[in-house]
Amino acid sequence: MSDRFFLDTNVLVYSLTSGAPEKQGVAVALIDRAIESGKGVISYQVVQEFFSVAFRFKSPISLDDAERYLSTTLRPLLAVHSSYSIFGKALQLNRQNSLSWYDSLIVAAALESKCETLFSEDLQDQREFDDLKIINPFI
Repeated sequence: MSDRFFLDTNVLVYSLTSGAPEKQGVAVALIDRAIESGKGVISYQVVQEFFSVAFRFKSPISLDDAERYLSTTLRPLLAVHSSYSIFGKALQLNRQNSLSWYDSLIVAAALESKCETLFSEDLQDQREFDDLKIINPFI
């Protein structure tokens, strides 16, 4: 593995929501570190999930802000495309670990991109999948 790390959708969502200022601060710091170091990774799934949520915020993200966020924040991190191998690995993870389909895809994408850490609050903190460790940055 490498010192690369994967950001789950919730990190991106918290970066733009002011309802949880502590989580927002953690999320912004993680995203800044991801972009500045060049070690942060997201998948196409994360982008899709992020926009699905951001367009449903109490004050939805505008299309202009969405385009800006896509080019300045998401594009530098976007490293994992959907592929047959990711789907196959996700099916295997789903079967062996009783993960939801979407969590299986996130873990598979993090493994595919050779990340050593997956930052997410949706999976069990400290859980490991091969050489990948789940870290909940909000606890």
